[in-house]
Amino acid sequence: MGNSYAGQLRTTRFEEVLHNSIEASLRSNTVVPRPVFSQLYLETEQSLAHDGRTENDDEDDEDGSESNSPPIPYQMKPPPEGCCTTDGFCQAGRDLRLSSLASDPFEVPSGFILVGVKSPSLPETLLVCAVDRRFLPDERGHNALLGFSGNCMGCGEKGFRYFTEFSNHINLKLSTQPKKQKHLKYHLYRNNQGLLVKGAPIFWRGHDGRMRRIVSNLAEGHVTTDEKPPNITLTLQTHTPGSYIARPQVDPTALPPIPDVPPPLTNGNHAVPSSITQPLLNQSGPGRPSATGPPANAGPPKKRHKGWSPESSANTVPESSVKTPPSSSTASTLPAPSAIANGARSETAIPLSSTQGSLTPISPPGLSVTIPDQLLHTCRLQPVIFKGHGPLPQLTGNVSEVLISSLLQSCYLSSQTLPRVYQHYGPSPIQPLSTEMQILLTVYYLVQLGPEQVPLIEDLEQIFMRSWRESHLSEIRQYQQPQTAATQGRHYAIEAPSTLPGLPQHLTLPPQSQQPLTPSQLPWLAQLAASSCGEGVVVLGEQIRSLAQGIQQTFSRLMERRLENTNYVVIIVTAPGQETQSCVIVTGKHQCRALAESMYSPSEGLKEVNHQLSTGVAQELIHYCNSLGQDGDLDSLLDNATVDSSEPSPMSSSQESTEERNMKSTNSPKNTQSSKDTHTHGSKDSPNTKVGTSSPKDTCTEYSVDWREVRPIQLAVARKLLSHVCAIADSSTQNLDLGSFDRVSFLILVPPSEVTFQQTVLHLWSSGVLQELGGLDHESVSHQEAERYVVKMDQSAQARIDNLIQEAHSNSYTLYILVHDHAHRDINSASCSSPDSSLGLVDQLLNSRQVRDTPNILILHVTSFPFSLQTQYTRISPYNEIHWPSAFSNDVDLYHERTRYFGVSELLETTRSGSSLPLMRCDSSFESMASALEERFPKLHSAVIRTTVLIQHYCVALMAASGRISGSENLHKHTSVETLEIVQSLLTAAQQCPAHHGHMVLLRIPSLALAAWAHRRLSRVRRQLGLEESFEIIMGNPNQGLIIGQSFTDQIKTWLKIQDANWVPRTYLELEALPCILILSGAEPLGESLPRSLKYCDLRVISCSYLQRTTLEQELGLAAYLVKAESRPPHNPGPGSDQLESDAEKLSSTDNEEEEGQENGDSPLSSSQQLRSGPDSGASDPFPAQSTTSPNVQKGTNDAIKSPSPSQTQFQPQPSSQSFLYPPPAQHHQTHPQVQSYPQPPPMSQPNPVTQFQSQNQQNQSTQTTPQSYTQTATQQLSFSHMQQPHPHPQLLPPTQSRRQHSKSTSSGSLSPRASSPHLSCSWARGVSRPPSVLLPRALYDIITANDSSGLPRCTSFLPHMSVAWASSFRPLLSKMMTCTEQSLYYRQWTVPRSYHMDCSNRTEGRSDNFHPRRLLLSGPPQVGKTGAYLHFLGILSRMLIRLMEVDIYDEEDINYCAQAEGVQYHPPNTRWPNPDIMKTIPFDYAIHDPKYDDISSVFCPEYKPSAEGNPSRQEDMYHRRRTSRIKLSKYAAYNTYHHCEQCHQYLGFNPRYQMYESTLHAFTFTHLLLGEEIQLYFIIPKSKEHYFSFSQPGGQLESMRLPLTSDWSPDCIKSPIFTPTTGRHEHGLFNLYHAMDGASHLHILVVKEYEMAVYKKYWPNHIMLVLPTVFNGAGIGAAHFLIKELSYHNLELERSRRLEGGGPAGDVWPFIILADDSCVMWNAVDLDSRSGAVEHAVSLKQVLQHMEACPDLAHYGLCGIRKWSSRGLAGNLKREPFSRGHLHDFLLLSVDRSQNVQYDQNRFTCHDVDFTLRLHSAGLLVCRFNSFSVMKKQIAIGGYRTFIIKTKTTDVPTSVGPSQYVCAPDSKHLFLATPAQLLLEKYLQHTSQKLFPLSTKNYTHPVLSVDCYLNLGPEVTVCFVSSRPHSVNIGTTGLLFSGLLLCFADSFVTAGFLKKFTFLKGATLCVIGADRSSLRQTVGRLELEEEWRFRLSDEFQTANAKEDRPLFFLTGKHI
Repeated sequence: MGNSYAGQLRTTRFEEVLHNSIEASLRSNTVVPRPVFSQLYLETEQSLAHDGRTENDDEDDEDGSESNSPPIPYQMKPPPEGCCTTDGFCQAGRDLRLSSLASDPFEVPSGFILVGVKSPSLPETLLVCAVDRRFLPDERGHNALLGFSGNCMGCGEKGFRYFTEFSNHINLKLSTQPKKQKHLKYHLYRNNQGLLVKGAPIFWRGHDGRMRRIVSNLAEGHVTTDEKPPNITLTLQTHTPGSYIARPQVDPTALPPIPDVPPPLTNGNHAVPSSITQPLLNQSGPGRPSATGPPANAGPPKKRHKGWSPESSANTVPESSVKTPPSSSTASTLPAPSAIANGARSETAIPLSSTQGSLTPISPPGLSVTIPDQLLHTCRLQPVIFKGHGPLPQLTGNVSEVLISSLLQSCYLSSQTLPRVYQHYGPSPIQPLSTEMQILLTVYYLVQLGPEQVPLIEDLEQIFMRSWRESHLSEIRQYQQPQTAATQGRHYAIEAPSTLPGLPQHLTLPPQSQQPLTPSQLPWLAQLAASSCGEGVVVLGEQIRSLAQGIQQTFSRLMERRLENTNYVVIIVTAPGQETQSCVIVTGKHQCRALAESMYSPSEGLKEVNHQLSTGVAQELIHYCNSLGQDGDLDSLLDNATVDSSEPSPMSSSQESTEERNMKSTNSPKNTQSSKDTHTHGSKDSPNTKVGTSSPKDTCTEYSVDWREVRPIQLAVARKLLSHVCAIADSSTQNLDLGSFDRVSFLILVPPSEVTFQQTVLHLWSSGVLQELGGLDHESVSHQEAERYVVKMDQSAQARIDNLIQEAHSNSYTLYILVHDHAHRDINSASCSSPDSSLGLVDQLLNSRQVRDTPNILILHVTSFPFSLQTQYTRISPYNEIHWPSAFSNDVDLYHERTRYFGVSELLETTRSGSSLPLMRCDSSFESMASALEERFPKLHSAVIRTTVLIQHYCVALMAASGRISGSENLHKHTSVETLEIVQSLLTAAQQCPAHHGHMVLLRIPSLALAAWAHRRLSRVRRQLGLEESFEIIMGNPNQGLIIGQSFTDQIKTWLKIQDANWVPRTYLELEALPCILILSGAEPLGESLPRSLKYCDLRVISCSYLQRTTLEQELGLAAYLVKAESRPPHNPGPGSDQLESDAEKLSSTDNEEEEGQENGDSPLSSSQQLRSGPDSGASDPFPAQSTTSPNVQKGTNDAIKSPSPSQTQFQPQPSSQSFLYPPPAQHHQTHPQVQSYPQPPPMSQPNPVTQFQSQNQQNQSTQTTPQSYTQTATQQLSFSHMQQPHPHPQLLPPTQSRRQHSKSTSSGSLSPRASSPHLSCSWARGVSRPPSVLLPRALYDIITANDSSGLPRCTSFLPHMSVAWASSFRPLLSKMMTCTEQSLYYRQWTVPRSYHMDCSNRTEGRSDNFHPRRLLLSGPPQVGKTGAYLHFLGILSRMLIRLMEVDIYDEEDINYCAQAEGVQYHPPNTRWPNPDIMKTIPFDYAIHDPKYDDISSVFCPEYKPSAEGNPSRQEDMYHRRRTSRIKLSKYAAYNTYHHCEQCHQYLGFNPRYQMYESTLHAFTFTHLLLGEEIQLYFIIPKSKEHYFSFSQPGGQLESMRLPLTSDWSPDCIKSPIFTPTTGRHEHGLFNLYHAMDGASHLHILVVKEYEMAVYKKYWPNHIMLVLPTVFNGAGIGAAHFLIKELSYHNLELERSRRLEGGGPAGDVWPFIILADDSCVMWNAVDLDSRSGAVEHAVSLKQVLQHMEACPDLAHYGLCGIRKWSSRGLAGNLKREPFSRGHLHDFLLLSVDRSQNVQYDQNRFTCHDVDFTLRLHSAGLLVCRFNSFSVMKKQIAIGGYRTFIIKTKTTDVPTSVGPSQYVCAPDSKHLFLATPAQLLLEKYLQHTSQKLFPLSTKNYTHPVLSVDCYLNLGPEVTVCFVSSRPHSVNIGTTGLLFSGLLLCFADSFVTAGFLKKFTFLKGATLCVIGADRSSLRQTVGRLELEEEWRFRLSDEFQTANAKEDRPLFFLTGKHI
């Protein structure tokens, strides 16, 4: 390993170091590089002095070996016989153990000192001896004489001259050569009690004398390449007396990303960078002293003995124990987050007290390190030791004053496990980072940290990753090529950085050819790197033989105050043959405090704060802060405050100070709201006393508040949610059956915050959702009603959710939505949470099996920070995530939004614009004061210190701004400018508005105890200053409701026009425009929305310790805002954007000014010149330059924007105009400000701040040079009419005014109409148009404003949440181009839940998929309007379910009713069944009443007198919209294939739990005369339906369909087979009759065309299919009905034969069938028994059919049917007959026996039922309609028999062919059509009959005579139907003159004599239709037509069909 050429200079290395030294000296003018020879002085000392053995963890100071040969075993001299050989005793048998001799008095000879000897066999104790001090080193490790002189303190023997001899005497029993350096370990001394105790270690080498630097930061632990990496999740061991607690180790891979740094690897080791000389020289902090002079180094190496330990490298280290916070007695089981691990907390503090010395030590037997007494007191810091490589020595002494962290060790380990990613590729050349390179990179990283920066492990981890990637770029690319595109996408590709972000630019990566970094090179390279930062980082390495020695040296230096300027001490131990060891000790005060506090979990940190407050340790700090030095004491100044005499005197100072300084109380309502009773004692002269009146001058016309309107983007999100729910329902998994639900219920789960609860209730109440769901009026829903739907996630939630589960089980038709709002809050596993805490409730309740398995519960998680729910084990499918869309894309408004969201990224943008004061900033003067106090009070938690300082600043600012304190000008220096501005603005804002509108200041104090103290303190100061009526101070405690003083409540009621006397505000939204300070407490914000009047968001005291993305964005989200989009400024506005109210001489302590000035091209102004805006502030809230958002703001979750009133519109700018402030983009490069500064007395010196402000407003009125920043403030909300009035309080202008003038490049033409108008007098109206300012702690500000290498803010690369860990260090950074979906996939790939995360068990539940099928996740930024979106979603989901439960039913009045036809009542109204005898007396109604036939020819009836206008004719193919009504489905409805419910599964054959139903295909053949050939039909019969058929044998030939006997009757059986002909409606046809039949057994047969057989079988696998023959593929409905009827008759005959064979009566077989349309959806019955007359109600199809089948005389009827439903069907026909004779449609009960001789016309496409009914009636058969029943037909726009398309033969594409082209002359060349001839003929006759039958048009009294068939000749022609059959029933035609004759396929019954009975008009038209031309001539000749009719050759036509398509021919003629 080391340099084998000891004592020689190697030429190459000399040149390298010389080169580096020269380069460094050239680069540096501040640092003196180390001389070349002191760098080079032989590696021998390093290589020889460091034995690579890790025997006893801390026994690292073995001498090195010069060769790699194995050490020689040492043989001890055998002890003399009879002597004692017991460990711990000398050979004389005397006890030497320190534990035994501690209290014994000793006589120590002069010159001797007591020393503790370490025995390998007794690791837990020391042996006592006396050694001549001359043979021991001094405190610097020098001046020890060779040799030994010692005495035994047991037996008293003296004069041992050889340590070998002495070690034998004291029974050390060594296996190696005895050496004093190894075994004489500690000084011993007497403590205050006189006991002998272990003291400081003996410094055997003087390495640390060479440097005055020290490094502290990271950790311990090393994995050799042969070892396996540690388990990702270490289990938590129990804390038993025999063991240390192993902390739940952070997954080594679970440390977040960082800037990167990487030199390359060669053979697994890093090469020495060739140009590393002065790393980070250009980044060293200002003011750091540089290292000077060569290090003190000893002379040439001495000869050393080699040593070897048999236990070499055998021991592994239990996790280090660390300190517990004083208030916590037991270690928490939850790993707490840490600042370093980005929240990925690797350990919680654990007690490490001296009583644990007997426990299992941290290290194996060997050296221990004594922590000096009074370390904390002396150094005023608590050092943090980061374990690194190798085990840490045991710490003894005052161990509570040192903290130990394993974060760095975890980082090292995780970067060692990287190559395992590539294991599955086989042998890999990729090696992990070497230990040496890890240490060197750690030093580089520490060196470049600023003096106040705290190290972040994620930064270091990224440095490791980038270094590793860079060194293996080619191999990684080779491995990643196949998977990058597939799994990682474009964002996950590996980049090759040319430089490393964490390092200086000149520190480039070394070439691959460099030699690996060796352990011997490491110490001097590390020291070389550290030399660039002066004393900031100290490296102990070259003379350090063990970690124990280095740590002891560090402690000694700390005690000697030699590390005052050092932040980190890096200890490196290298020796040949040994593993390199390292650790980092943090010694910087700021860093130690930050790291120590980050070791608390958030809850522990708050407990520690409470503990410090309750024990009174913070009192000294409070007293210290109260003192203002020469300006007196704060309390005494307050006592002397000049308060008006009319105000009540404040409490006495002594009483008040006692109450106020008592910080022991924290959370009781009595204390937190102590100021409630003070609000009513305001001054009578207070301006607020007038608000109750309604005088015009007290009214602010600009005020408007409305958060109820749903914005377009919220509608879009609600629809996205709905579409995802529908997608779940539509998926084949059948996890959600939307069709089975008829209503929605919901429960909204909110965090346990009273304000959030009330806020959700308010939104719910005002959204109208409850009214939609319950059908109630808005007024009838109370707040209490709304509260039933919202529940806080505390212990009360259990009962509510249990109730919901019970309800869900009992109401299976209700869909329950569980909305889990703020879903990232409680993701703890129920098993890891204590039962009394509210944590783990979500897991317990929402992840329970009952919720998961209940099919009608759907969970919607809603959160702004979804990252913790997006892990590898998540329960939410990525397809079920809904992300809030961006409303703007490339500046295009996608949703017509009137607002634009202003969130974290926009806040960050303002810090980069450089042209105006950013909205997000930090307060340097506050930070410096807090830092000073943190050093003064090292034991106090920083939250206590910072909060105390901040409240002190507020108190002083209140005193200064109030003008009530004499000499208040001296108070300015005791507060910060930022705080003074906030308070000034707060006090003056309400005075500008007639209604006293003001704004809110949010003060975020996480600790409830500190917040309660702050509330009391501020309330007391406010009271003593007499400002109780000026502004309110609100305690925002999540556990309590909002408490507001009565006077302020009255104010709000006046503004909101609330009449309710008992109303009180319950949400922060209702505090709109109330001037107030809101102290928001609680560990984290819980979803509280803030009003638009929020102006300042003061986050200066939030914790900087927990750096997870969720934590940071949650706090910043408080300032999120909705900005109006209309007046969005162009990019890069001029820098005057904060000019609204400029205030002279506003001093600024903001930290960004210097950079801003330089960016703007201006010289940076001094603090006295820096201009800021006034009390009501513009400059603190400027709108960001280059921001893509608009300054006009709307705040709140659901913001309403009213339409402009006429008085407003006159002030609306033209769309093209720009505001004065924002010049056109083309000019923005010239808009640097011209700043003019005039001296003016500071505003505080004025007697009344109002005067100054008003005069300033007046000045702004009178000059047009002051730009108006936000010219369109709340453009559509505010009324501007008052702006034309003069200012209400004119003041004389002060002699001088400070103002900024805008650059002249902004032309006057760009002024908007309001630019020159006076200011809005209402401060609220001005402030509402810009987002709030945010004040951050410096530490967070630096982190948040820094960018990652990907260009994203640093915080985005942090660990997303403390409950998750990174799956691997080897992960890409988030990319700037990633969408929300890609971010989700990134976290799903790279994060895993920790053991206490509720999803960690999701993999072990045995399911093939981990996703809950009914769980959705809605994510969107804070305050963007998610509540409004999901409430709207609930509303539209409810409407959709109702819509699903509703269908469009044809609702048309019957047509062709004759008004005067008030006939006789034949049957009593309530008659159950028709009487055949009576029915025969009822005249047959020839008129067609079905409205679907309103466009066909009416049938002539002598009794019927048509209306004058007749039916209108329609153009062919013109879409006719028929009237429909939306009707809710009854429980007896028929359904299509989209309906799924539990009951239907078996019926449909779709149940996934059963095997798909098997079907068999059966052929069935019969002969029919009309068809002239055998017909072969096919039945598809499911196995489950085979019992309806008879077969020759089981599985054999189908013989017949079984029919019941007429005498059979069963209450659960329908006798008639149901035939439904259908085409094109396999999805939409209503074939599911399960519910319609009410469970009754029935035979249902679908009649389908052959080409559709497969698709129908797929959708309806459990249905019987009758497949029509191939020749009927192009046929119409007539063919289907014809075949059904003929088949049924044939089957009837077969069944009769089968019965006869079985010995039964033949005629008793049931002869009826049902012909049903495929759109019949529901059936109704008329109830005549009710008092209100005839009432229709839904009944089942079973009830209808059983009633009809039970008709006693049913056999007398040929055809029965029911009427078609109409909503007005009963209104005008209450006396209608219960039964009638007439046309029947859609739903028919047909007797195939009686109608045997009447067939359907198989060729017909249209009006086949009219034709069939007429022929049936003429044959003398009874037709009966049951009017007491009606059928509802659903409108189905798809498929059906009426949808035939006319296509040409050539193109096969639908073309617009007119009806006149449907026919042509025979033998002519014509465009042939690919349409059946019969259909062309029917369509031709329908649309051109007025040309064919001109005399018949609109001539009812002269109809066209149609013989034996009815054809539609169009609505203007009347047809008179007559039958030629003998004995047929026809109407009387005597005296009738016919206008035409229609003969269609006239058969032999039509004779010439038959036709001579009828008389025709002259000129009447004859039309004879035949199959061909010859049959036409035969018909003409046979019927002797030429005698009365004249024919011409041109009167012969054919349909436009080709010959092979068998066209039809017809001949026309005229009557002579």
